[in-house]
Amino acid sequence: MAIIIRLDRMMADRKISVNELAQKLEMSNVNLSNLKTGKMKGIRFETMNAICRVLECQPGDLFEYVEDGED
Repeated sequence: MAIIIRLDRMMADRKISVNELAQKLEMSNVNLSNLKTGKMKGIRFETMNAICRVLECQPGDLFEYVEDGED
């Protein structure tokens, strides 16, 4: 996958746990953990907006594009 999810980095920078963030987002711990580990195939803009609001960050802080060599 060429998109790297940096949610764990942002959470560490903000000193917030998965449980605390999930509660603030009104999201299950399992779904948030799946997003954090890259096991999800996509994310809704509504969810991304909520994460950015709670973590006070930009979408670009959460995701990074890395060329994977597949064409």
